Amino acid sequence: MSSQKHKLCHSIPPHTLTRLARQWLEEDTPNFDPAGVCVGSQDVEARLLCKSPNSILAGSPFFTAVFTELGCTVHWIHQEGARLGSDAVTLTAVVRGPARNLLLGERPALNCLARASGIATRCFQLRSEATASGWHGEVAGTRKTTPGFRLVEKYAMLVGGVSTHRHDLSGMVMLKDNHVWASGSITEAVRAARSACGFSSKMEVECCSVEEGREAATAGADIVMLDNIGPEELQAAARALKQEFPSLLVEASGGVTPENVASYFSPYVDIVSLGCITQGCPVVDFSLKVQKPQSHF
Repeated sequence: MSSQKHKLCHSIPPHTLTRLARQWLEEDTPNFDPAGVCVGSQDVEARLLCKSPNSILAGSPFFTAVFTELGCTVHWIHQEGARLGSDAVTLTAVVRGPARNLLLGERPALNCLARASGIATRCFQLRSEATASGWHGEVAGTRKTTPGFRLVEKYAMLVGGVSTHRHDLSGMVMLKDNHVWASGSITEAVRAARSACGFSSKMEVECCSVEEGREAATAGADIVMLDNIGPEELQAAARALKQEFPSLLVEASGGVTPENVASYFSPYVDIVSLGCITQGCPVVDFSLKVQKPQSHF
């Protein structure tokens, strides 16, 4: 779970929030909203309820951006990164605004919050396990994100307390098996990529053995990813590489799950990455309930 000392929401540019909110609203209502006729524009209040106990709240900037675009306001009872209670239902926020506008934003906003909070909750659980084990390294996500939704999912990783890994192909050079096979060798692939990325980008190479890792490090890789290697063999390979190349970063990836992640923690492993942080991750159950007007007798 993220520290409140640094507000992670400040990493998202305001114009990006506005752009995303408009895209999501346009996707959900590309033309008429017939149901808007029956509710009109009278001011209403809706309560955001979390029905997944002990979840981590994430995605509130996106939720708020959607409703801001529609002229509604959001009052958060729990703040970003908070661990919500153990009750079956937790009141999380209150949204106020014109009825039809509030209902236009309901589904896009809930989609963001449910997905982001689900990822943050899984990340919090993984980070907690790493901390409890005394491991020094970083748990990280991957680029296995939902198309068009990567910024939300990467942000949720930060809220949950894990590393985002690279955001895109431009963020860091990663040479995988297909790059190596197409280039002819690890050494040639590293040299060719370095000629384009220069000194300012880190370079990672996917390897399946100590020998491949040694070739990558010798060629100038900053990080060696030991991919799809069992925990015992991986820890032995990581130890051999770190002893020969002390400044090399070693990443474990492939086949890592929440159930077996602890077996990859090692003094010689710096990063453990998991695709399941985003792929197949459960969402958090939120609902938004408009409050019925009070009767006056």
